[in-house]
Amino acid sequence: MPHIKTSQTNRLSKTFLDTKSQKCGLRCTVFSVDGNEYTGEWLNNKKHGKGTQVWKKSGAIYTGEWKFGKRDGYGTLSVLLPETKEYEKKYCGGWENGKKHGFGLQFYKNAAVYEGGWIEGQRGVWGRMCYESGDVYEGEWLMDKTHGQGTIRFANGNWYEGAWREGEKNGNGKFYYSDKGQILEGFWVDGVAKCGTLSDFQRSEAPTPTKYSIPQLQLMDMDLVLSEAKSAYLETLSSKFPLARDKLAKKE
Repeated sequence: MPHIKTSQTNRLSKTFLDTKSQKCGLRCTVFSVDGNEYTGEWLNNKKHGKGTQVWKKSGAIYTGEWKFGKRDGYGTLSVLLPETKEYEKKYCGGWENGKKHGFGLQFYKNAAVYEGGWIEGQRGVWGRMCYESGDVYEGEWLMDKTHGQGTIRFANGNWYEGAWREGEKNGNGKFYYSDKGQILEGFWVDGVAKCGTLSDFQRSEAPTPTKYSIPQLQLMDMDLVLSEAKSAYLETLSSKFPLARDKLAKKE
């Protein structure tokens, strides 16, 4: 069988056509085989720059910046509501490598809203979360959970400020009972106060104060008493659950 050599001209022509077929620059709407559609800028056959992506199956739509085929920069993600056939905004803010990253505003169901930092798609660094119940947390986050120092104000007017770990109150903190005019200062473990002092706080302004005020403690060193109580608790826990003891020690 004779061998047919490809001429230099044919090779150049094929290279030219391949280059020309690459999507680059601003394009009108490009439809995918799965029904998705994209309108915007391209670079080397990848979404790059500003553009709008519509996903047919989920009905979601993203408008914003892209980088080498992934959402990157500032953008807004909305979803289509089946009942009204209207789009509802779910997130607007920073993106990196296709995930929420940087500062952003997330809208959840039932009017819950988060405003703050994101790291690779999870709430992180600092943020304010307004829950459906009316409670509001403001403080540090790590891997989508309250973690570090933060304050949560409850819908009934009470609030807690102090240390958090993995979504629970852990460490030193203060719980203000504004309805009773009292404050609990102590040490928390997995959301439960293990030791502390309870005293009056703005009792005259409380809507439902207790019948009797709390007498003042006559202690030479209240902090020392609390420290000893905390140590005693940790020692008891240590004898029963060594692993739990080590876990709590790391929280300090």
